[in-house]
Amino acid sequence: MPNLEAKKQIVKETEQRLKDAKLVIFTDYRGLTVAEMTDLRNKLRVPGVTYKVVMNTMTEFALQNTGYEEMIQHIEGPNAVLFSDEDLVGPAKTIFDFIAKYKKLTVKAGILEGQIVGAEKIKALADLPPREVLVSQVLGTMQAPITSFVYVLNANISGLARVLDQIREKQQAS
Repeated sequence: MPNLEAKKQIVKETEQRLKDAKLVIFTDYRGLTVAEMTDLRNKLRVPGVTYKVVMNTMTEFALQNTGYEEMIQHIEGPNAVLFSDEDLVGPAKTIFDFIAKYKKLTVKAGILEGQIVGAEKIKALADLPPREVLVSQVLGTMQAPITSFVYVLNANISGLARVLDQIREKQQAS
């Protein structure tokens, strides 16, 4: 067991992670082998993402100190916590892909941009397409009216050019 100063430092680090993270997911890792846990940690080894096992008592102190007291009821039993500072969808998708493969890990609850959410909301977040796909869809939607406008303008100019060409041909014929 760590001494009192070490425990205070762990609480302080956990508080800072809770404050900095855009997404926090509390999971129950019971039944996972060391190899499976290592596999999950390797998949979550991306910039801005931390996945670690934390002691409940210290997590409770950190949650109280950051204003997430109502989250304490969700952290009974063993907890491994994912903290993501940047990406919201990727880590959630990784967790649920892992659950689909091994069927041992369970999501308890989470904090999404400062709001406490249940496992079903995190699942809905994981079902979203990746950020790059969403950005390209938005850009495609924004470009569609512009492309149509350019096409209409081009059609009008082309029509005007044909009419002027026909008038020129008539004048040359007469």
